[in-house]
Amino acid sequence: MNLKRSNKRFSDFLKRSLFLFLLVLFCGCSDNRPVSGAYPREGLASWYYSRKTSSGENFKSGGLTCALRLKNFGRCYRVCNKNNGKCVIVRHNDFGPAKRLYKKGRIVDLTKFAFSQIAHPDQGLIGVTLEEVRCP
Repeated sequence: MNLKRSNKRFSDFLKRSLFLFLLVLFCGCSDNRPVSGAYPREGLASWYYSRKTSSGENFKSGGLTCALRLKNFGRCYRVCNKNNGKCVIVRHNDFGPAKRLYKKGRIVDLTKFAFSQIAHPDQGLIGVTLEEVRCP
């Protein structure tokens, strides 16, 4: 009787372990392909400095984050420099650029670190494409 109970427990343990292994395996294999319904946008990008973000986080100039004129914080975007093809994936955690700058074609503000991954910060403004991706 104890042997049957022990085998059943072991069998349940194996089933749960297999389920968790497969869950981790498939959830951990995320890719950065565009999310369905997302669309690439083109415009200008710059880097910026702030103290507090609109999402409530403290601003980290060394982080890979960005400011967009959208309120859906937490999503990730691939920002590609149109001149050299370099790309960086950033998480949206702030609101911006200012409306007057947005009207002039600026679609995204990056932290200085994120900007330096695709261009030299002295450039100021660069032409970019912006595409929503799954967060890593």
